[in-house]
Amino acid sequence: MGSTVKGRRCFLEIILALALCGTLVSGRGTVSDALADSLSSVGGTLPHFLQEPEDAYIIKNNPIKLRCRATPALQIFFKCNGEWVHQNQHTSQEYMDQNTGLKIREVTINVTRQQVEDFHGPEDYWCLCVAWSHLGTSKSRKATVRIAYLRKNFEQDPQGNEVPIKGMIVLHCRPPEGVPMAEVKWLKNEELVSSLEDDNIDTRADHNLIINEARLSDSGNYTCLASNVVAKRRSATATVVVFVNGGWSLWTEWSPCSVNCGRGVQKRSRTCTNPAPLNGGAFCEGMSVQKITCNALCPVDGVWEEWSEWMMCSAQCERQRWRECNAPPPRHRGKMCEGEGQSTENCTGGLCTQSNPLLLNSSMQPDITVGQTYSSPICFQDSIDKELFDPLPDKVKVQSSFMVSLGVADRAEYHVKAHPETLPANLHPNYSTVEGKKTTMIAPNGIHTLMKTQFKTSAVFGHLGGRLVIPNAGVSLLVPHGTIADDTSWEMYMLINQEESSAQSEERCGILLGPEITYGPPGLNLSYPVAMTIAHCAEVSAENWNIKLKRQTKDNKWEEIMSVDDESTSCYCLMDSHSCHLLLDQPGCYVLVGEPITDAAIKRLRIAVFGSMEASSMDYSLRVHCVDDTPHAFQRVVTAETSRGGQLLEEPKMLFFKGNCLSLQVSIQDIPQFLWSIKPFTTCQEFSFTQVWYSNQQPVHCAFSLQRHSTSTTQLSCKISVRQVKGHEQILQVYTSVGESEKETVPFFMQADCTVTSQTGAKAFKIPLSIRQRICTTFDTANAKGKDWQLLAQKLHIQRNLSYFTKQKSPSAVILSLWEARHQDSGDLDSLASALEEIGKIHCKSLPQSPDDKETDFTF
Repeated sequence: MGSTVKGRRCFLEIILALALCGTLVSGRGTVSDALADSLSSVGGTLPHFLQEPEDAYIIKNNPIKLRCRATPALQIFFKCNGEWVHQNQHTSQEYMDQNTGLKIREVTINVTRQQVEDFHGPEDYWCLCVAWSHLGTSKSRKATVRIAYLRKNFEQDPQGNEVPIKGMIVLHCRPPEGVPMAEVKWLKNEELVSSLEDDNIDTRADHNLIINEARLSDSGNYTCLASNVVAKRRSATATVVVFVNGGWSLWTEWSPCSVNCGRGVQKRSRTCTNPAPLNGGAFCEGMSVQKITCNALCPVDGVWEEWSEWMMCSAQCERQRWRECNAPPPRHRGKMCEGEGQSTENCTGGLCTQSNPLLLNSSMQPDITVGQTYSSPICFQDSIDKELFDPLPDKVKVQSSFMVSLGVADRAEYHVKAHPETLPANLHPNYSTVEGKKTTMIAPNGIHTLMKTQFKTSAVFGHLGGRLVIPNAGVSLLVPHGTIADDTSWEMYMLINQEESSAQSEERCGILLGPEITYGPPGLNLSYPVAMTIAHCAEVSAENWNIKLKRQTKDNKWEEIMSVDDESTSCYCLMDSHSCHLLLDQPGCYVLVGEPITDAAIKRLRIAVFGSMEASSMDYSLRVHCVDDTPHAFQRVVTAETSRGGQLLEEPKMLFFKGNCLSLQVSIQDIPQFLWSIKPFTTCQEFSFTQVWYSNQQPVHCAFSLQRHSTSTTQLSCKISVRQVKGHEQILQVYTSVGESEKETVPFFMQADCTVTSQTGAKAFKIPLSIRQRICTTFDTANAKGKDWQLLAQKLHIQRNLSYFTKQKSPSAVILSLWEARHQDSGDLDSLASALEEIGKIHCKSLPQSPDDKETDFTF
């Protein structure tokens, strides 16, 4: 009875539900059909959903389908936004589950974009399913339907930045607004970045990209990629640069003391390579070079003891005596005693004949042509065909066993005796000091000749080599013998660059210490380096100056070739007090620049005062020039003054100008006020430190305008004071005649007016070719007793950067070329002869004792 009532109740509920939904059921069958279905589907459970509707997005105008599947179910209907969907909008189907034997009902509906857009409820458009069975109803989950979109613009684009290595990189990205919310991925250089493959990378849920410790490989272009079911969007590209700040390497060991005697300098250096700066990283702060003072033991030169008593007269009618170099002996690299330790004389009143003890090979005839290579300084007053010969006065007979073995002493002596007419005028019996062209004093009218000086010279050179000289500029170029191949000749040139742009000056970076020199042509093929000499204006001190050699590249940039205090195998620089001597194997434009290390760095200035009458016969102008102390720089002043009729009124003087940032003052003093007047407040003029220090060979000048009170005043006397504040001062004494009828001025001293600009062949060299070749043969071959080119270099006071000569195929030849360049203005071979003499004496003491142990190239 109870079960029947219960069944009837369920049946009534179904009928009621169907009646309430009559509009939904109409057209789909009769009640009897539904009852039949229900009776056939009677089971023991409520309907349960095998598939519930899923959330969906409408893309563009494409409708979406919502689907429900349930069992056991008499009917399934959709309800959207609280209202039943009409039955004719449903698509239903039934099929039997083969495993359970139960009927499964599936229903789908379409939802269009228009339906969603027309809905204006408080929440998103939604739909659910209601399934009926004879036991009751079941509802599915709500499925929302939204219109999908993705805006174009990112709410936040990533920003590029520069990050130090091992620093943290954070890139922010906020994608465009969209439904559904966009997913974000990161691209690096168009390749996907994955945090799963790299523990150092973290892609956060907030779409940011974090790299915990930046590496150099993390540099690149980063892009944020946002996408959803509608579209993909790319952010702006962010460039990330991972840079490395430079770090200092360890200090090198302290260098040897820079001098052989007294107070010198030691230095050590470090480089910004640990690590080197990369990608714009900062350069190391601090000094790359440290210098300290040092004290070296000074050489003690040897002194002869007294001569011994004469020995008995020998069978050869000679007697001998000796002396030792022991009072004191040479110490600490001191010089051996000059002269001979043995003396021989005829002891029979000249009745015996003796052979010349210096001629080691009696069959070797003296070379009377060798003397023509002993020329005076390369600048001549006479024509090039009238050579001067300097026979080493007072030392021409060099009593060095080593020099004798090379054949130098005999030949020089023979040439003097055989050809006295080749002696220079100051050693000739008929020499007269009255002859003006033999003196170096030039009256002011000699300036007109200087105006004709050309700052370019050229000549054709072959295998024998030669020398180029720019007159009165302190610049020359030596082309050694053998530098140019046999059967080849080159027209070589050398010039001083007169003009430059400000950009070139800034690019050069440093204080210009001498003129810019170019030699060429560019295609030269050289077997040996050429030797270039350039005058400079620095008081050379490794403690105060860092002097560098720079070369101009093809694109007019300046590259540093070497620092003169450092070792280099590409070129060589030997600094003297007023000139530097360069060994170069590449043509090009070279310049010497300085970087002051301390305030005590000194640049030499040459001070000169010129005078001339002005347009009015009552006015007289004094012009004071301060220019870098190089011949070329002063030559430009002379040329400029000559063009305006200026007269040099006092011998030029030299002024030490320190790099201490203090200015230069020029003042006029002791003007006879009763004869002359000067404009008030113009007696003292001042130049800033920068104007003088960075003048770069350009003259700094000022003028004092004077006016005489009467035409009868024909004399002017006053003083010009040129001084650096708290520094060195020079006084120029002016005493001149200013009358119109008298234009003579005080003579002044400067270089002789050179007209010879080139020499080719043997006459361009001090050392005869045969002697040069013998020296090279002797010293280029290593010797067990250390008699090699390094000893030659040491004796010629070339004691640094020896690694440069090691790279040369004939180190001795290059050393001799450097000696030639260094001694071109001295008229003899004294220094070379003395050096070879010392070497001979050193090795004389170490001669082999055994008859079988012989020296091959020394004979004593």
